[in-house]
Amino acid sequence: MTNTAARRAAHWGRRLRWYVREFTGEGTYDRYVAHTRRQHPDTEPASRAEFERRRMDERRTVRQFSTDPVPEQVVRDAIACAATAPSGAHQQPWTFVLVKDPEVRRRIREAAEEEERRSYEGRLGEEWLAALRPLGTDEVKPHLTDAPHLVIVFQQRYWLGEDGTKRKHYYVDESVGIAVGMLLSALHLAGLAALIHTPSPMRFLSQVLGRPENEKAFAVIPVGYPADDCAVPDLVRKSLSQVLVEI
Repeated sequence: MTNTAARRAAHWGRRLRWYVREFTGEGTYDRYVAHTRRQHPDTEPASRAEFERRRMDERRTVRQFSTDPVPEQVVRDAIACAATAPSGAHQQPWTFVLVKDPEVRRRIREAAEEEERRSYEGRLGEEWLAALRPLGTDEVKPHLTDAPHLVIVFQQRYWLGEDGTKRKHYYVDESVGIAVGMLLSALHLAGLAALIHTPSPMRFLSQVLGRPENEKAFAVIPVGYPADDCAVPDLVRKSLSQVLVEI
């Protein structure tokens, strides 16, 4: 085995061991507590809530993805977590389309970049463009083909039976938004990076993916590992005191 092959095998071995530990119950928090008590016996470990808050504070939106594959079951498990989200009248008005096929991802990128080009050339308006400039975004979207998976989230505006029967869904935007938030959290806690991409308009997604008339695209979420040269904007989140009002 060459040195390069050996390094790659060791790399994937480490990742596989990580996933085995995570999904067989040897929790991250338990390892953190054991490490703290062993290495820093005079330090009181953080509470579970504080520990999870710290983990979530490490989440960052990534726009440069590695083309390395990720375990598909991890992505499916994250989607399963998202599907446990609360919804209006428990109607669960969402569909998650997991796109792995490189050719389909190429078609999505091609259509998305065409819409983005029109947006950046004037459809967005100067105020919106000014808000985007600190993020360094433009109409070129390599994440749509670099990331090994795309999760396309559709909202079901109404239920559609096989016989054409329709039944209105309620609180669709709120329900699907909660599910997407849970999906991003699950992906982050599983060690994967993600990005919310909302090309506007998104009608082309229904056409490319052959979705039924009752579904409307809500978000495109590339999923994978950050690229080795990945960079994120130096942004600061609001403090708790800025977003929390206690009465």
